Amino acid sequence: MGQNLQTSGRLRPVDLARGHGLSTQAVRNYEEAGILPAAARTPHGYRTYTSTHAGALRAFLALVPGHGHRTATSIMRAVNEGRVDGAFHLIDESHVQLLDDRRTLQAVESALRDLEPESGADPAAVSAPGDTFIGPLAEALGVRPATLRKWERAGLVRPRRDPRTGYRVYDEADVRDARLAHQLRRGGYLLEHIAPLITQVRAAGGLEPLEAALSDWHDRLSARGRAMLTGAAELEAYLRECGR
Repeated sequence: MGQNLQTSGRLRPVDLARGHGLSTQAVRNYEEAGILPAAARTPHGYRTYTSTHAGALRAFLALVPGHGHRTATSIMRAVNEGRVDGAFHLIDESHVQLLDDRRTLQAVESALRDLEPESGADPAAVSAPGDTFIGPLAEALGVRPATLRKWERAGLVRPRRDPRTGYRVYDEADVRDARLAHQLRRGGYLLEHIAPLITQVRAAGGLEPLEAALSDWHDRLSARGRAMLTGAAELEAYLRECGR
């Protein structure tokens, strides 16, 4: 049966799977998820695929590195359901997110430049007017107070306690660390990775400890951007094959 199917331009699940380093179950799962168009069936009930299905699979696998599995799935499902504009909207949202991530990286770099101590300044000095409490700081960052408490337990911020009220008091250095932690979290860094970076910045008083992390972040954003281009090319080829 396999030879006859291939000769007639049809592909078995195993043919499609092997061509992309997948299992036949993965191919069936992709069809059920709407990533691939519905397969035809032989009189005996076996699935048969075509070059169109192969194009859909290539497009999906190319979209995943740039957009993520969930968004890539939604894009392919929209295309296969005839909602091409919906697929374009999802792609646009991914590009907006990438641009936002680039701006976040720029903000992190700017924040780190601000960590450089001024000449003659005492790094241990605390400016009372810069003190704030957990509620206002959480609101300014757009996070919940519980998040700041979690960051404190992870060592990202070290507020002191007001001796009279017991409230947490964040000085200017704490606010700086909280903002830096927030920006790094948005950049995809885990708490356990952020803590040593902030500790190094506190100790070194400068940008150098984070240069490797920032370089890696730049590389990952560039890789995502390039992957989006590759995904777009494969999706365009699939759209042409589908006549859409």
